[in-house]
Amino acid sequence: MSRIKNIFQDLRKQRQKAFIPFITAGDSGLDNTFELMQVLVENGADVIELGVPFSDPMADGPVIAKSHERAVADGVSLHDVLTLVERFRKTNDTTAIVLMGYLNPIEVFGYQAFADVASESGVDGVLVVDMPPEEAYDLKQNLDNVGIDFIFLVAPTTTDERLAFLATIASGFIYFISLKGVTGAGHLDVNLVNASLVRIRQYIDLPVGVGFGIKDSATARVVAKNVNAVIVGSSLVAFVEKYSTDKDKMLASVGALANEISNAIK
Repeated sequence: MSRIKNIFQDLRKQRQKAFIPFITAGDSGLDNTFELMQVLVENGADVIELGVPFSDPMADGPVIAKSHERAVADGVSLHDVLTLVERFRKTNDTTAIVLMGYLNPIEVFGYQAFADVASESGVDGVLVVDMPPEEAYDLKQNLDNVGIDFIFLVAPTTTDERLAFLATIASGFIYFISLKGVTGAGHLDVNLVNASLVRIRQYIDLPVGVGFGIKDSATARVVAKNVNAVIVGSSLVAFVEKYSTDKDKMLASVGALANEISNAIK
């Protein structure tokens, strides 16, 4: 059984929801990312989404897009991210790690090589933002072979036919995009989220995490009532940018917000 599945099962027994923070790997330096991962765990993270730096992060809003730009400018590669996960695994064998990024670096790496190294490093799940599920069969097979979950995005505009297809290929959890837009944008419509969750669960029997538009503990608390996980990215990444030259403030600010949100949903 995968680490992600175990986490959701354990939380369900406790009637709790998962907290899934996002940070971009290598933003402000890989050593800082390592310390941020530890701080997130200390403040309630059940799963950590690590953004894999990419030069054209088309699905991301300004805050996260700039974090990609900074990491790319520092030369952070997919290989570096996998090495970071391996380092983290030496100190933590319980928190799940999901790589969230774009297809090009994985294609350059090679599907089988990527799956093998990701598994050896301790990666639990992969979410490829710009890979249509209909074209994901080869990558899915390689990830299945090493026991890595393949996570997919679902939007309010996703059709019933696409949901039915995703039920045959997705694993781990579903990442529901609560807004029609990029990360960090807009105002979250809780009624739309709840209506979409009903429709998703008619087709897919996986935990559902909600992201995009969750910026504080108040919003997280409301959303958490009907979902399995709350995903928060831009608000945390903003602190990494704001305190890029003051590591102590960076860690403290990220930790404080993570703690607030974790407590709010649990």
